This record gives sequence, C-alpha cells and structure tokens, in this order.
Amino acid sequence: MMQLRSLLFVAYLYGTMALMGSVFVIGLVLPRRFIMWGIKTYAGALRWGMRVIAGMETEIRGLEHLPDGPFLYVGKHQCMFDIFVPFIVTPDPAIVMKRELLWYPFLGWYALKSDMIPIDRAGTTRTLRRMVSAAKDRAAIGRQIVIFPEGTRKTPGDAPEYHAAGVVALYKALDVPIVPVATNAGLCWPAHGTLRRPGRIVYEILPAIPAGLDRKLMMKRLEAEMETAVDALLTEGLAVQGRTKPVQGPHRV
Repeated sequence: MMQLRSLLFVAYLYGTMALMGSVFVIGLVLPRRFIMWGIKTYAGALRWGMRVIAGMETEIRGLEHLPDGPFLYVGKHQCMFDIFVPFIVTPDPAIVMKRELLWYPFLGWYALKSDMIPIDRAGTTRTLRRMVSAAKDRAAIGRQIVIFPEGTRKTPGDAPEYHAAGVVALYKALDVPIVPVATNAGLCWPAHGTLRRPGRIVYEILPAIPAGLDRKLMMKRLEAEMETAVDALLTEGLAVQGRTKPVQGPHRV
C-alpha cells in the first residue's frame, strides 16, 4: 500500500508541475510577481498532495523568528520539498541553485523569470563573486536569499558537510542575519527513489544569528545549532513512525 501511494504521489508531483507550469506559462511575459505567485501556489498544492496522497503531514515551527526585510535563509536539504518551503514562509525568496537546473522544462524557465541565483558546481572564485553580486542585487530590493550549504540532498544521519565559502561570502557581503532552518524531511521523503513514508515532516525555523559576527564563530554557531535541532527532529520523527533505527554520525543521537 505504501508503495502504491508513493507512486501515485510521484505521478501527482510531476503531473501537477506540468499542468500548473502550462497554466502559468503566460507569466513569462508578465511581471515577476505573477510567477512568484504561481510558484507559491504550486508549493501549496504540493503540500496538499503530500498529506492527502502519501500521508506526509508537514509542520512549520518558529515563524516568529523570521526577521523583516532581507536575510539569509540557510536550510538543511534532505528532499525536493525543501526548496519550496521558502516560498511558503518568506515573502520574496531568491534561491541559490545549480545552473544546470535551468535546462529543465518549467523549472528552468520559472527560475530565470523569478530571478533566482544560478551558480556553477565548480565553486571557483569567479562563481563566488557572481553569486555575491547577484545576491546583493536581490537583497537590495528586500528579497530573502536562500542557500543550502551542503549543496545537495543528504540522508538523515549522514555526517554534516557544510561548504562554508558560499555562506561566509554572502554573510559578509550582505551584512544581514542568518536564519537556520532544520528539518527531518528525509525520514518521509528520501533523497533518492520513489518510496514515501507516512509521518510528520517538521521544518523548524531557528532564532536568527545576527549580522557582523566573526566568520569562524558564525559557522561554528550555525552548524552547532542546526545539527542539534536536526538531531532532535530526527529522534521525534522516528518515534512518530515507530522506527528505532539509530541515527549515526557526528552530532547525532
């Protein structure tokens, strides 16, 4: 039954993306706010499908910790839905994303129209400069900059692999607070494969880390606070699912 519901959800996921992508295609010639509204609408539809079709409830905690204006949203990345959460909780997100995603139908078109921040995988000095320049332009008009510092989806329990260069460069250049966002999403929606497990996915928005800290202190605090919150959410999620498999790795319970 779980596998059937998972396959139905995957069909819904991509079918709705194609349908809504076609409906909102007119937005490619309209002001950017129309496309942003379309992405937010899809995020809501995806959240509904997660609950109704696959039994994946979603809970967002800590909304009171979101500052006004621009800030740096730094998220843990375990599943595809992570990239849609900023569209639910922030007014105007700009996501740092892999440039190759621009070649995907609908996804790439809307990323360009909505002024996301595509970067090369190589992570060269030139890539950092371009990312920072683009982020400054977005933040200057009040947008929230979104980055996933591990760069790719991780399996719950994996040892953390934070790529500090991008986060530090943005933090220093933008002079805005960092808002860490922890999750246990991978317990229900694994990074790979089609299986989806019923359960409660939690996104926890942590208290902001203020601008202006020493970069080493900031990264140490970011990783410690993020991983501590993730550990607690994984333990909570496993209990809800009735699973006892231990979570391994540094900073793990």
